[in-house]
Amino acid sequence: MKYFAMQRLQALCAEKGVLCVGLDTDPSYLPPEVLRLYDSPAEAVLAFNRAVIESTAPHAVCYKVQAAYYEAMGLAGMRTYAETLRAVRAAGFPVIADVKRGDIADTASAYARAHFSGDFEADLITLNPYMGFDTLEPFLAWAEKEGKGAFVLLRTSNPGSADIERLALDRCFLPDSGGSAHTLRVLDAVGRGLCARMQAFAAEDSAPESGGAPSGLCAPFGAVVGCTDAEDARALRKRYPSLFFLIPGFGAQGGTAAVAAELLAGAGGVVNSSRGILCAWKKDAALARKAGTGSLTLADIAGSAGQAAFRSSAELRAAVRARGSCPENGPQAEP
Repeated sequence: MKYFAMQRLQALCAEKGVLCVGLDTDPSYLPPEVLRLYDSPAEAVLAFNRAVIESTAPHAVCYKVQAAYYEAMGLAGMRTYAETLRAVRAAGFPVIADVKRGDIADTASAYARAHFSGDFEADLITLNPYMGFDTLEPFLAWAEKEGKGAFVLLRTSNPGSADIERLALDRCFLPDSGGSAHTLRVLDAVGRGLCARMQAFAAEDSAPESGGAPSGLCAPFGAVVGCTDAEDARALRKRYPSLFFLIPGFGAQGGTAAVAAELLAGAGGVVNSSRGILCAWKKDAALARKAGTGSLTLADIAGSAGQAAFRSSAELRAAVRARGSCPENGPQAEP
């Protein structure tokens, strides 16, 4: 049987936990005394990323790299982006490129080639479906050919998600398991379309010896669902039990472990934390004093990130246990 990157990540989560560390790294996250040790902000960010990968590795299951922060640093930043992707994969972790691409025809094919091969190769990427589902087809071809995967925006964690994603579609209703119906929203149309395109993969992954019953493996494409709204979290996990979720909003955006645990039921998912880990040193009084004297080091900052990753992973494991949504993971030692 051929396994996809999403399925390998799903299996890794069962072994190690669900924390995705976001390397959405801005040079402003580093103090001046660290920045001036390097020839450019991009070089400082690369050194920081490598140190964070090392310090958080015992507590992370994968890493997400937001391309915009690197694009903002120009050519040097894109070199740092490429090296960061390579560093994550060299450390043995799946890497998600957060690029939110969404275009049609040859343009989409070029985006797929850019992010699934060459200098910017990632295992999984994020996609924006709002130009239509034909935008997904070139990326699906890479899933079929090379085992790559993608997370499609479904219910994002920002307040502005109400502007489009949660708009009701006039005179359209979706039946629920209780026999009643609720108003179909734009995000429901996205979810239904995504699931329809994943049906072929679900059929491929059925087990003939068990009469065609699903094997439990997720499809190569999953969905982005934020953990900032408990009601939506419960409804979307119930509606799409076979989709693997990328779950943003935990920590700095106000999303809670309890809501994340709702989304981790079913096929499961990974919970991303970026600033809460990268900027953890700013909330450490002892490190703040060191920064005030100009003696704060990169090792101090990376060590604080490792401790924050440990706490985040432990909080998520506790919330999952409390909900009973997946098997308990093994213990981890605090750094």
